[in-house]
Parts: sequence; C-alpha cells; structure tokens
Amino acid sequence: MVATVALLAAACLASTTTAAAAAAGCRATYTVTSSWPGGFGATVDITNLGDPINGWTLTWSYSAGQTITQLWNGTYTQSGAQVAVKNVDYNATLATAATTTVGFNGAFTTGNPPPTNLAVNGVLCTGATASPSAGPSSTASPSSSPSPSGGASPSTSPSASPSTSTSPTAGPWPPSSTFGNPVLWEDLADADVFRVGDTYYYTASTMHYSPGAPILRSYDLVHWEYAGHAVPNLDFGSSAYNLSGGRAYVKGIWASAMNYRRSNGTYYWIGCVEFNRTYVYTATAVDGTWQKRAQINNCYYDAGLLVDDNDTMYVAYGNTTINVAQLSADGLSQVRSQAVFTSPSSVGTIEGSRFYKRNGAYYILVTRPANAEYVLKSTSGPFGPYTMQPLLNNIGSPIAGGGVPHQGGLVQTAAGDWYYMAFVDSYPGGRVPVLAPVTWSADGWPQLQTVNGAWGSAYAYPNVPRPPREVRGPTGVDTFASAALGPEWEWNHNPDNTKWSAGGGLTLQAATVTSDLYAARNTLTHRILGPTSTATIQLDYSAMKDGDRAGLAMLRDQSAWIGIKRDNGSTRLVLQNNITMDGNWNTTNTGSEAAGQNVAGGRIWLRVSADIHPGSGRLARFSYSTDGVTFTSFGPSFAMNNAWQFFMGYRFAIFDYATQSLGGSVKVASFALTTP
Repeated sequence: MVATVALLAAACLASTTTAAAAAAGCRATYTVTSSWPGGFGATVDITNLGDPINGWTLTWSYSAGQTITQLWNGTYTQSGAQVAVKNVDYNATLATAATTTVGFNGAFTTGNPPPTNLAVNGVLCTGATASPSAGPSSTASPSSSPSPSGGASPSTSPSASPSTSTSPTAGPWPPSSTFGNPVLWEDLADADVFRVGDTYYYTASTMHYSPGAPILRSYDLVHWEYAGHAVPNLDFGSSAYNLSGGRAYVKGIWASAMNYRRSNGTYYWIGCVEFNRTYVYTATAVDGTWQKRAQINNCYYDAGLLVDDNDTMYVAYGNTTINVAQLSADGLSQVRSQAVFTSPSSVGTIEGSRFYKRNGAYYILVTRPANAEYVLKSTSGPFGPYTMQPLLNNIGSPIAGGGVPHQGGLVQTAAGDWYYMAFVDSYPGGRVPVLAPVTWSADGWPQLQTVNGAWGSAYAYPNVPRPPREVRGPTGVDTFASAALGPEWEWNHNPDNTKWSAGGGLTLQAATVTSDLYAARNTLTHRILGPTSTATIQLDYSAMKDGDRAGLAMLRDQSAWIGIKRDNGSTRLVLQNNITMDGNWNTTNTGSEAAGQNVAGGRIWLRVSADIHPGSGRLARFSYSTDGVTFTSFGPSFAMNNAWQFFMGYRFAIFDYATQSLGGSVKVASFALTTP
C-alpha cells in the first residue's frame, strides 16, 4: 500500500536564510512494506523540493487507531491518532532534491488505511513549491530535538547503518563503491544464506534462546534487518527448555538449515536437537507463522538443505563422515541416507555442511573448525562420489584480533555473481558475519577472492538492483508499544507467557522464585552491536515486592547486572557481579554486590556500555539516571569472558525475578540501543 503526497513544508532553514526568501516544498511516499496479524512495517520517504532544510518534523493522522511500536531514523511521539516524527542529528539537513527515509513498525486492530494530513513543520501538503510569506518557522532546531520516546536519552546518536546512506528510491546507487566487513557486527553464527527473487535471507544459531533460528532479510547482502524466527518456541520435548526441572544452556538450535521451495511457495527450516532428533518447520512467509511439521528420528548434524532442479530435497550432514539424506516428496521424512565422504587424516574434523548445485555438479561446503573451509564436489549426483579442495585455510581476518573466517554458505545474486558468507570468532561478542566474493575456476571449483592473501576488510559493492526500501537499522528506541515483540528480541529459554505483556511498555511479572539469574524465566535478551554499543532502559520499579530483583544485565556464563533490589520495604540500586557458571553450565556463584545505594521515586534509567572488540579484558560499564538525561557511573567495570566454549556471545538482558514470592512486577518504558 502506497500513499504519495506532495508536502508544502514551511521549512526550518539555516540561520543564513530567512523563511520569507525561501522556496519550500517536498514529496512524501508512505509505504506499508510488510504486514502480519495485528502489525505492519512501513516507511515514509521524504524528498525536499525546495531550498535546503536544516531540521524537520513530519506529522500525520491515522484514521483507524494504528499505533507506532518502534521507529528508526528519527524520534517520535504519538497522541491518539496524531503522530509527530522529528529528525535526528544525522538526517536533519536535507539539500534540495535530497531524500531521507523514516521506517517503523506499527500495530492495528480493525484496519490499516494510509494516514491523512501529512505535513512538514506544521504546514499541510499542497503539492507545490512556494515562497512562504510567513515569518521564520517556530519549529525547534535539531539541537533542541526531544529525547527518544519513552524518556531514554542516549548520549550518542545512532551511527550503525544510518539512513544518511542513500535512500533506495533516490540518489546514486550503489550508495558507495565498496562495503566493509563485518557486514553486521552481531552474534549471528553458522549462517545459511539464500536468495528468493531480489531478497536475501539469512538464519543463524541461537542455542537456548527463544524464539529460535532468527531470520534476517537484505536486498543488497550488506544491510540486514531482523524479519522473524523459524522456531516460534523451543518445543523440543523437554521441560528444560522452560527452565523447569533442568536447563538447556548450549543445547537447542545450532547449525541448522533453511531454504525455499518454489514448487509450493514454502520455506523450510531443518535442525538437529541434542544429537538425536531433527525437526522440520515450514512457513509460506519468513515473517509469517511458522509451524513444526515433523520430527525425524535421525540427527542431521550441521545440516545443509538443497532443493534440486527436479524438486527433490536433500540434506547433507555429519561430522568428519559426511552423509546425504533424501527426503520424501513433502520434505517431512527420510527416504534414504548414506555416507558420501570421509575426511582424510591430513584434514581431520569437518562439519558445518551447506549443500548446492551448479551447472549439474553438486557441492557440499564443510568447515574444519576453526580455521579452514573445504568444498566437496560431485559430478555424479547428490550421493557422490565427492572430491575435496580447500576454499580457504588459515587466512587473515578482516576483524583485528578475530579468528579465521569459516563455516558459512554461498549465495548467488540475480546478476550471476557469487558470494561466501562466513563468521569470525570474535569473543566476547560472539561469532560475527563477514562477506567476500567468489569466482569459479574453469573446472568448476569456487575460489574465494582475497586481498593480499587475507579476507578483505572491504570489497566492491555487490551488483544488485536498487532496494525497494531501506532495511531497518540495528540502532534506535523500542517503546514496546505493540503486543508483539520485535524479531530482534529473544528470551533466555522459553518464556512463561502468562507473566509478561507488551503495549505501552514491557511489563515483566516475576516468573520465578530463585536467587539465580540463570534460573530465572522471562529474561529478555538483545544482541550487542559491535564493536561498542550502549543499551539504556527506563524502568518503573514501583510495583516490585520485597525480595524482587530487576534490571539490565550483561548475560553469558560470567555475568553482571545493574538494577533494583527491594527488601524490607525499601529499594536499593545495586551492581551485582561475579555471577558464574561452570563448564557444564551449572551455576557456581549467584553473585555479590559490588556497589549499592538507596533510591526512591519508582523510576530509574539503567545503562550498560559494552566494548566487544575481540580479546581479553574487554569492559562493560554501568551507569544510571533519575531523569533520563544526566547519567552517573555506578560501580566497577565488568571484564567480560572471551572464551568460546559457551558459543553464544554476550547479550544485553532485561530481567525480573523474585527471591521470596511471586506477585511483583516492573515495567520497561523503553529500550534504546546506540553506538558512538
């Protein structure tokens, strides 16, 4: 759905230009980019048709009760049907003919018609460029722009994937001559990446986090956004995934596979759980409803899924001995399986299969953890025989201090170019995706394009069509205005859905009586954006009960948090650290107070700034505010663990648990993620 209107903007001009002398006008395109039950994604493209603008506010009115739940490339307020979006620092200035884009997610109940009364700086749309006779606009300059919705006031403006990069509907394309690695500095390991039309999809490992198997979407292989999850909850036949009668740390979803079957317009996700069973989930849209369709009582360890030219589905899998399974016509059971290749002793362990077909030949990509990638090739069919050649071996990393890129997948653009997406071990942050072009030798072997023998920190921008819209960047403010959480959020284990709600903020009721953060249900996590980023929450703690604990954590097998403890009718701000697990993921220490002070008033802003450059001694720093503007450092810095054995990297985590009895709750008005 697209509503295009020309806006006559009484533009807020630079101080050297008066409104009386300025021509003003612009065009806006409102586009609903995706839709799901009760929710939608949308963008508004603004093109300035008049003299340069320095500072703008876009307003509109909804007619069906729609509400914005999350917005990027601006700050917003909404009062009933009225929406006002204010520029941020990096897109405040609009030259003549320049375009910027605001993107957001929204919620609706009975309908989702386009808005009316679009205006810029208080002037309704007229579709013409004019020279206003009024005095200078009273709209505030960018330096007095309001704090992000929910009261959070990050001290730095978002810089990751800002929309100052060229709008997909105007300006030069590609937006730059090169792209840089990593393409997204987040913990997104074991990539499976594929293309449907001009859209690319990417799924990754999530272990014990729920929902599992996140799906990311891109139109250029460089800029990615979260689109959904293939596994709505960890329904794997064990209460441990509910943190009941056990725990599932470092179990769950790892090195799974995903692909699209054109014959029935269906996406398939397939993954082995706990080394003894494989589940199949399907959906007709990646951001739609995924359903568990089958359990196959065979472990497709580190699976790669191929849909052959004749529509037959095959799975490559295994460790050191690689197997190929043929699936039934509906893709929900196994027809046959056989070993097709055993790694020579000179190579050793191989795993991480990804399965492809090109020019009649079959290819299985496998990794030798954690420093090499090999290619198996068969010209005699999917069951081999296969021969082996290296794709990369101990090459340099594009991330200083990071490991060797490995364990990923191939993808071909519509123009016929090939790329390899791998990950780099980059702890304490996790395993981070990197991208490089691939060419093919005359005898049909893929060849990674390196720079001076290493994975390049930059390559030529992919030759892809202009995207239909900008993807949603990773930074911004979430006010939890919708009943559904955004796809970037994942719980630590399955949540108790009776103990949380969203809409006008996130309400967490204490779901567990425990003194152990690792045993507490309904801890909501968000990946850290590298190499450094800051998370800020606005917390209403007025409904906590004695014995309750709530706050913002740095969560991994060694953890720390800043938050509120309520005891004996009083509340204290506390920094708790030395929260640890052993190598079997049992809690060895529930932590101790490193700082504390009394607080009152029922509302506080909590902040964690994390440096996840790879290496030891990387620090997270904690601070708080009572007004959302001025932040005070609190307690000692926390040195993060950079060992790989927990696999998942550190995450920001919002939690609330009871140590005495249930009944208390907290409300999170906003979560802001910023970068320097």
